[in-house]
Amino acid sequence: MIRSKLKYIPLLASLLALVTLVVDFGYNHEPGTQQLINYFYLVSLLLLVLGIPLKYLVGFKNTQKPRIWLSDTFFWILFILLLIGINFNSLSFKHFLEPISPKLILLIIFLFNLIREIQGLRLGIKYKRLNPASIFVLSFALLIILGSLLLLLPRSTHSGISFTDALFTSTSAVCVTGLVVVDTGTHFTILGQSIIMLLIQLGGIGIMTFTSFFAYFFLGGASYQNMLLLGSLTNEQKISRVFKTLKKILFFTFMVEILGVLLIYINLKLNTTFTHAENLFFSLFHSISAFCNAGFSTLSNSFYDVNFRFNYPLHLILAFLFIIGGLGFPIMINANSWFKHIIVNRILRLNKRREVLYKAHVINLNTKLVVYTTLILLAAGTLLFLLLEWNNTLAEHHGLGKLVTAFFGASTPRTAGFNTIDTAAISTPTVMLVIFLMWIGASPASTGGGIKTSTFALAALNVIGLIRGHSKVELNRRQIPETSLKRSFAFIFLSLITIGLVIFLLSITEPHLEVIDLSFEAFSAFSTVGLSRGITGDLSNTSRYILVFAMFVGRVGTLTFLSSLVAKKIEKRFQYPTEAILIN
Repeated sequence: MIRSKLKYIPLLASLLALVTLVVDFGYNHEPGTQQLINYFYLVSLLLLVLGIPLKYLVGFKNTQKPRIWLSDTFFWILFILLLIGINFNSLSFKHFLEPISPKLILLIIFLFNLIREIQGLRLGIKYKRLNPASIFVLSFALLIILGSLLLLLPRSTHSGISFTDALFTSTSAVCVTGLVVVDTGTHFTILGQSIIMLLIQLGGIGIMTFTSFFAYFFLGGASYQNMLLLGSLTNEQKISRVFKTLKKILFFTFMVEILGVLLIYINLKLNTTFTHAENLFFSLFHSISAFCNAGFSTLSNSFYDVNFRFNYPLHLILAFLFIIGGLGFPIMINANSWFKHIIVNRILRLNKRREVLYKAHVINLNTKLVVYTTLILLAAGTLLFLLLEWNNTLAEHHGLGKLVTAFFGASTPRTAGFNTIDTAAISTPTVMLVIFLMWIGASPASTGGGIKTSTFALAALNVIGLIRGHSKVELNRRQIPETSLKRSFAFIFLSLITIGLVIFLLSITEPHLEVIDLSFEAFSAFSTVGLSRGITGDLSNTSRYILVFAMFVGRVGTLTFLSSLVAKKIEKRFQYPTEAILIN
């Protein structure tokens, strides 16, 4: 029995190392305590160096897979190099690496090793009692709790934070909302802001996307149940293409965010007096926050800050990031296929010895519907915003600045959450416009929330079809499946019920506030937008928990949340007789 448990030594060592890192980063220590913590790093590395070969000696399963053997060898050599290269008295690298702190490197390596070890376990989960919705919802809930505990660490804030505020901030970050009860830039330290940034990244594209891909990379495979689960989470119908889709999602995410960092950094370098390190962190934080449609900013007034209010190039960079992030990964993958198709055809045309291959419908109907709806909403929203706010919040802007600010004001409600104007000062008609845009939100399988553009478009097409007397919904010579129409109306119905419930509860807990402000807050929370009329920080703890619920349900989806509470059901293979119901 003891012999069989020895294979868990690398897992326990990684857990010990991560706990040590959390204690080291999160708390202030006396010199004697710090020395003890340094020796815990040494113990963790020794256990890993001994534990990895030991699990092979005790009959570790799946050792026949070359990728597992290679990944174990890679980590083992890496741990030996760290063991030799680190001075554990001062916790610094020896020789030429001495200026570099090993803590961040240890954190990354131990985290990867922990993911690899956990994914290699056979936990015996009873999938019959779980559905993909349950696992998806549970992953977000666990990430929120973990984020709350990390934000409670003494070194995450300058003056401490309550559990309610930590939970609210963590939920807002994981659900990429952007509502805040404490100022991100002044209340949190660099460590706290880094934790928030990590939570935004993991919440934006999904914690399971990260862990599953890197586990597959190191272990070289996954169970059929895991493949089915990931297929449902990535909207990939072909099981064989699940990890290719994951790879494309991660590659696209990091490429766009890196491009965002470069563009923001160049703009800051030309327009601010920040130091190099401050510019770099600011660029990284806001690039991730923008692409993930989170709306978090280290600026106290977001980009309404007096130093950034008229920085129109920066506004356009941010708009580019959150619009791309809000389009959805399926759109980007389909667009990539279209570009490949164009390039291949051009190359083939140059080569007269080969015949050009014709491929119909490279751009699928979903992409067309999402892109057209997005463009219409952006154009109509910008025009209405410009007309309604011309002499109000846009009065201080001139010329092209008015157009850029109006465009930003119309696009940010689509779950981005940044603001370049005083949101509390916008007129009542504009408030109604922003609420409508927040409710629609971004597109399916994106980093944004809301009922989604395709849901709104399908509902509109269905209504138009009914008015015209059509029995079926058709678009671009394609018939929309009945299941898609049912789901779209289910999303709309559940969203309105949930938002109505949140407004009702907030009106009870905050009777002194205007209903329009509470409604704005409820729509913003459910649609994971993050815009506020300036009342979030003044809400009671009860109201904050209500918004936590709204953000969580809005991010995972009301239908998904309800489905997670229901056990798996076997679909019936028979039908009952139909009978019409009188409507209207």
